[in-house]
Amino acid sequence: MASFLLSLVAFSILTASVATLTLNDVRYVVTNNATNTLGGERYDSEVGADFTVQVLRNATVFVWKVFEQGPDERKDVHEVHLYVRSADGIANTDGGSNIFVSADYIGNFSGDVRPFLTGVLYHEVTHVWQWNGQGTAPGGLTEGIADYVMFKAGMLGWGKPGAGSRWDEGYEVTAMFLDYCASFKSSFVADLNKLMKDKYSDGHFQTLLGKPLDQLWADYKAKYGGGGQAVKHPSMHRNI
Repeated sequence: MASFLLSLVAFSILTASVATLTLNDVRYVVTNNATNTLGGERYDSEVGADFTVQVLRNATVFVWKVFEQGPDERKDVHEVHLYVRSADGIANTDGGSNIFVSADYIGNFSGDVRPFLTGVLYHEVTHVWQWNGQGTAPGGLTEGIADYVMFKAGMLGWGKPGAGSRWDEGYEVTAMFLDYCASFKSSFVADLNKLMKDKYSDGHFQTLLGKPLDQLWADYKAKYGGGGQAVKHPSMHRNI
């Protein structure tokens, strides 16, 4: 039995690559559980766990900056753990501080994986730290805020202003609307996130900008002549 357990531990070490980093009371851990797959091998050779822990750390610091969060205003998160595994989709979180990345997607991705995955991680790390009104905020809003952070970090280009049929359509559509709102108050997204710590309300827009949400959306659409189709990228929060 002892020899079997030792063999099992040795097998686990051989089939998983791990990297850790601790900074500002947060421990970042990356585990590749798909090293025996094409995507897992490509992740190790073209991205790497050491690079990924640095991205998680940098993304966290950037999110704190966008949200204007001091140590006493952040979620009580002390470990962010990323797992590379064989699964469908691209990436998602578990609603907490665990992030899952699909080795299958990486294996089939056409292009430079490292910058693409960096953008994905800025999006997912935002979900770790943002408030969601204890579940009352529209999903499209939380996804839009995550894209807003990603774009502000220069990870992906903007789509067409004014695109979309609803303000809470999510991703680029909502991110660009939030950017419009931030043109009136630079701290708008940070202030909105703070108000969503306990509960979400459409009234937060009126509180912060002095106009009802529906009026802001109508003004936004009018400014850009209705816009056009957003430049869509794959969902980065699909369950995998």
